[in-house]
Amino acid sequence: MQISTNTRRQVLRTAAAMTAASYSRILGANDRIQLGLIGAGERGYFVMTQFQGTNQVDVTAVADIYSPKLDRVQSKAPGAKGYNDHRKLLEQKNIDACLIATPDHWHANIAIDALNAGKDVYVEKPLTLTIEQGPPIVKAARVNNRICQVGMQQRSGKIYLQAKQEYFDTNRLGKITMARTWWHGNTYHLRKAPAEFQTQPSNLDWARFLGPIKWRDYDPQQYYNFRAYLDYGGGQVTDLFTHWIDVVHMFMGQDNPIMASASGGIYHYKDGRTAPDTINVLLQYPKEWTATFEATLAPGITGAAIEMCGTEGRLNITRQAYTFTPVGKNAVPVTVKSERDQTIDHVENFLDCCRSRKRPNGDVLIGHRSAMASHLGNIAYVQKRTLHFDPDREEILPL
Repeated sequence: MQISTNTRRQVLRTAAAMTAASYSRILGANDRIQLGLIGAGERGYFVMTQFQGTNQVDVTAVADIYSPKLDRVQSKAPGAKGYNDHRKLLEQKNIDACLIATPDHWHANIAIDALNAGKDVYVEKPLTLTIEQGPPIVKAARVNNRICQVGMQQRSGKIYLQAKQEYFDTNRLGKITMARTWWHGNTYHLRKAPAEFQTQPSNLDWARFLGPIKWRDYDPQQYYNFRAYLDYGGGQVTDLFTHWIDVVHMFMGQDNPIMASASGGIYHYKDGRTAPDTINVLLQYPKEWTATFEATLAPGITGAAIEMCGTEGRLNITRQAYTFTPVGKNAVPVTVKSERDQTIDHVENFLDCCRSRKRPNGDVLIGHRSAMASHLGNIAYVQKRTLHFDPDREEILPL
């Protein structure tokens, strides 16, 4: 007996739905989502409280390699089970979703493990440590029919969505030729390990912290200030530029850089770090515009913003406000201020999608492409050359 095309499609849709249902329960509008936190540092703890603040979530488990962090979460989420291995947490059948806020070098492995375990995933940016890690995470989300939101919260921020609607969807800036971004003086990259970490605590699992990267003896700075070391992440570029280039991609409707160059170095902080304390990145896109990023940790300059430069005006936007300045001598700038932190908007979008099964604002593919753009900047810096890139094949072209 032959099966019609429509019937075959229905069978496939039903099979996909059954697969998703077999991994996790079907959530109703009033069901509370059972959340597991993996990585309970400052950011993980903060985002967890944003989840709790929606009054839609129960935090039922937490995993971290340092016991006091487990204790802190359990004081805020009584009854949450504690683990030092994320795989044990993922064995809990009652968990619907995971918040992943580990250091960057663990994001890919844990996200894939969670997706394959049938959990929806909210993972902090950057999604990946390398470009090559991106496609397998996207595949895991799609094959398992899971929601995967990357923590680029501007994608859900009302101020960013309003700016997009008013100035980019309407072409009020005219032809945009340059997107300037900067983020100076981010003190998180200058953190000093306190005295209690100078000798490895007995309840800190250093081997588990290292995970997929090569062995080295315990180093308090590499644990406490991992962002200063390229083995664990991409320094200021993947930590900060990923946020801003994602906004640029959203405004421009393009995420396909074809050329990258970078310059910088460790100019001031000679403290053993391997990520540059000062960096300039330039990306070129096929539709005749460029995006730049500059950042320094050296004292004396602070601030972070994006400036979109067009033939009819420019728009400067931060997390607090945006200002549109039209072309002309007597132009009157228009300023709109933000009402709240965009993280809560992003969390609420994720929870909505856990129920509706719609793609979230910061979908895994979007997160991969924005991380990819940042990685190109870092590769250009490390290799000290201009990169030519095929964005469709996601390959750096040979010299």
